[in-house]
Amino acid sequence: MAADKLNEAKLSTMEENKENATEDGIGLEILQIIKDSQQQHGLRHGDYQRYRGYCSRRLRRLRKTLGFKCGNRHKFTGKKVTVDMLYLLLVLMEAERAWSYAMQLKQEANTEPRKRFHLLSRLRKAAKHGERLEKLCESPRVDAKTKLEAQAYTSYLSGMVRFELQEWKAAMEAFNKCKTIYEKLASAFTEELAVLYHQRVEEISPNIRYCAYNIGDQNAMNELMQMRLSAGGGGGMMAEKLEALITQTRAKQAATMSEVEWRGRTVPVKIDKARIFLLGLGDNEAAIAQAANEETKERLYETLLAECRDTIQAVREDIRFVSLLRSYLTYIKLWTVVKRNESMAHVLQAKLKETQPDENKRGPRPQDLIRLYDIILQSLTELSSLQGLEEDHTFQKEVALKMLVYKAYRCFFIAQSYVLVKKWSEALVLYERVLKYAKEVQSKAKSLNNSLKDLPDVQELITEVNAEKYSLQAAAILDTEDTPEAPTQQNPLCERLETFHLDPALVGKQPNLVQFPPDFQPIPCKPLFFDLALNHVAFPPLDDKVEQKGKGGLTGYIKGIFGFGS
Repeated sequence: MAADKLNEAKLSTMEENKENATEDGIGLEILQIIKDSQQQHGLRHGDYQRYRGYCSRRLRRLRKTLGFKCGNRHKFTGKKVTVDMLYLLLVLMEAERAWSYAMQLKQEANTEPRKRFHLLSRLRKAAKHGERLEKLCESPRVDAKTKLEAQAYTSYLSGMVRFELQEWKAAMEAFNKCKTIYEKLASAFTEELAVLYHQRVEEISPNIRYCAYNIGDQNAMNELMQMRLSAGGGGGMMAEKLEALITQTRAKQAATMSEVEWRGRTVPVKIDKARIFLLGLGDNEAAIAQAANEETKERLYETLLAECRDTIQAVREDIRFVSLLRSYLTYIKLWTVVKRNESMAHVLQAKLKETQPDENKRGPRPQDLIRLYDIILQSLTELSSLQGLEEDHTFQKEVALKMLVYKAYRCFFIAQSYVLVKKWSEALVLYERVLKYAKEVQSKAKSLNNSLKDLPDVQELITEVNAEKYSLQAAAILDTEDTPEAPTQQNPLCERLETFHLDPALVGKQPNLVQFPPDFQPIPCKPLFFDLALNHVAFPPLDDKVEQKGKGGLTGYIKGIFGFGS
């Protein structure tokens, strides 16, 4: 009964966790299982702690299903998986849990260096579980594919341990063994399965290149840069790993760097982060120039700007910073912003000239380009006021010339935005302003020929403006001619009786016949009369009447009423 129960538990676990029994033996898709689990439980966003929690919960479910409990809630009793049991998935999850904990500690070790000791302990534990998995897979009941995957997985974990211990030769041998096995597996199966193996090989390759560099291969750094370029400068674990390895490589080269030359000045560099950034500046610019598409170029620009901002912040926080070094780094950042926005403007201009297939979908507008040129002009203004370059007259002239070029383009797209709303006179004035800027650039560029190499062609802008002016004048004339023939429907019918126009609204439910309520109209006001003569009338004296009234008493009063006294 106990044997039957054990067999039933094994079968249920195999069905639940992709352990497939075939004619050749038991098979476990090791790489497929761990990749699916990692993508679904945190590693898509680099959350190793979440993935570690998932591995712990899955281990608990497996032990409960298999009846493989290690004691009870009061006491732990360790058990080992034997060849007779062949619980492959259980051991795999134990290895994954230890590995994910090590990667979590590696992230935390950036701020807490002492966690590195715990990191190495967990990595060794993961490698030990990997060796147990490989040993279990040596059983004749396991198929050949699972055996090869177990060997590759064990080699990967062993290589990670050696890599963290900086045992470069041993790490490189382990990674190469892992890479060879996955390449053989990829060539032996269908294209759908081979994709997963090729992805694993790409993840391992940067580690192999870095090990080769530390052993003494000077070409390995160039290979790392090419791999970063092919990755597109995007996010994800692969890009983060490449950035970390490239930074570590540059850190070793930075020890020999003490100063740089900039516009005839010697700038001392005594901060390690600034040295690392400046060493990689040329490689980053070369990667941007070699980018396959605009999306990749934009990502690389963003990466370069982020590194530059971090470096400037480090220089500000260091009490030993040199103002000239800070100006140099700010110059790099601002000029990178100019080039990035110019690249984005070039893409938007090409899209603006294309016809949009879907009218409901919002396409690029001239206002988008105006915003980009505003940022460029703001960056150039900050460049001209950099500390240490106030007396560099050649630099100030170059910046002023570039500002004129970008002002011309900005003015051109402002005019384009006015054309869209049929403000012809405003657009025409702005086109004239563009021509003024462009001719001023041409007159000043004779003494600064080198400054126009990286700038847009002004002559091409002049040609385009002249063409747009003629189109604008024609559109304005047509718009003026069409106005009397098609009066606006907002005017009531009583105001346009002399003009014939078919207005369907007149036979609708709400015809616009007269304006109601009507507008107020001025009318003459009612006159006001003032008695001005009253002030000049002289009344007769009434003194005698008042005295009589006082002396007569009641009789006089009665006589006065009936008029006897008058």
